[in-house]
Amino acid sequence: MCNAKGGYIRAKDVKDNRPMYDQLLAEVAKGNVVRLRNGIYALPDEMAKTMIDVETIVPGGILCMYSAWAYYELTTKLPPSICIAIEKKRKVILPDYPSVSLYYWSKSVLEIGVTKQKIDDYTVRIYDLEKSVCDAVKFRNKIGIDLSSEILKNYLKRTDRNLTRLNEYAKRMRLASTMNSLIDYLV
Repeated sequence: MCNAKGGYIRAKDVKDNRPMYDQLLAEVAKGNVVRLRNGIYALPDEMAKTMIDVETIVPGGILCMYSAWAYYELTTKLPPSICIAIEKKRKVILPDYPSVSLYYWSKSVLEIGVTKQKIDDYTVRIYDLEKSVCDAVKFRNKIGIDLSSEILKNYLKRTDRNLTRLNEYAKRMRLASTMNSLIDYLV
């Protein structure tokens, strides 16, 4: 039943088909389908994957911070939860599972470096490599200088790095002098 949308189903997609909606509720009662939040359901096997359908759970959300750093292999630290950036003051109801951490950013910063990647059969919006590094530098005091330095060092070792783009993003995020100081220190 939930396979049509990659293991997820929205109640509004089956409300007009009463037998299918009743079947969905029956499967939830049996434990074969899990209610993630009001109107969103998933198969338990789908929930065991490391990635979720971000657009279904948090429409317009962008994978960021620990999730992006792990995806780009910038750190060995595992994400404590799925990290999703959304616009400031936006209200979102999150499911009990999987664990999702929201990061509220201004629209000007939110739209920098957004790309799409295919992860676990889902096409998700995620910050590109350079924006992810800028986030590590911006939040270095919250995540720890050690983690921030590890991410920057690993980025500088990569052959696919784009220092021009990194510098452009750092300027737009008002991090250019801090970024340059950290790079000078690490090199």
